[in-house]
Amino acid sequence: MTVVVLGDAALDVVVRPSGPIAFGDDTRASITRSMGGAGANTAAWLAHLGTDVVLVSRVGADSAGAQLEATLTAAGVRCAFTVDPEAATGGVVVLIDEEGRRTMLSDRGANARLQAADLDPALLADARHLHLSGYVLLDESSRQAGVDALAAAKSAGLTTSVDPQAAAMIDDATVFLDCLRGVDLLLPNADELRALGGQAVLRVVGAVAVTDGEHGASWLSPDTTESVAAPAVECVDSTGAGDAFDAGVLTAWLGGASPRESLLAGVAAGSEAVRRIGARPPGQPSIT
Repeated sequence: MTVVVLGDAALDVVVRPSGPIAFGDDTRASITRSMGGAGANTAAWLAHLGTDVVLVSRVGADSAGAQLEATLTAAGVRCAFTVDPEAATGGVVVLIDEEGRRTMLSDRGANARLQAADLDPALLADARHLHLSGYVLLDESSRQAGVDALAAAKSAGLTTSVDPQAAAMIDDATVFLDCLRGVDLLLPNADELRALGGQAVLRVVGAVAVTDGEHGASWLSPDTTESVAAPAVECVDSTGAGDAFDAGVLTAWLGGASPRESLLAGVAAGSEAVRRIGARPPGQPSIT
């Protein structure tokens, strides 16, 4: 079973201040460089969970892009990267508060210039499923590439999924929902689902697996409603928890698991993700 992930790859700089930020002055902090980007995160977790995965993304002709490709390849992800000669590899500054909650300052860089031609049709011919990171649809510059990829996947007989990624960036829910028509599985968090109109999204997608952090997750479809609790874990860094949830759900669901079993797999992966700094799974190489 091969899953094609289409989405952002970026270099994360994760900053954990030692105390309250002294605005206009200095604050001591621990700083970690890590693989990031929602597409790359989900692909890495899919590989960690034993799924054959290829990541389609766009990076710059720079050391960050080369580092990302080397790190992901070492983690078991096949990279189908387009190297953009004009834009730099995406970068994200992630601020972690004392409760492990993350705030992200993002520059998509080359990711924002994703084109339909970046997805080789031959990849779909050998795959079962296409997962699309919603950042591709949130930016007008890359939106058409995402819409075209979903259509191509459907034409090739693949199932599809989308994670909306950022409630604050859903400026026009109608436009975003139009992009989702015919998608098999939507993977939002609770805020994103509300921004898209709640259960009304079932008018355009087949099913929804929604995560609500420490409150667990739910599956919604025209004939099924299922909820599971999340285990109590210490949250060190919530970066990438939703991407890990996606990978857990998809691995189980594509393997024939029930909605409940798929939710439990997603919650388990998300809970594992929040236990460590950075978005990469345990045991996978870091960026030095």
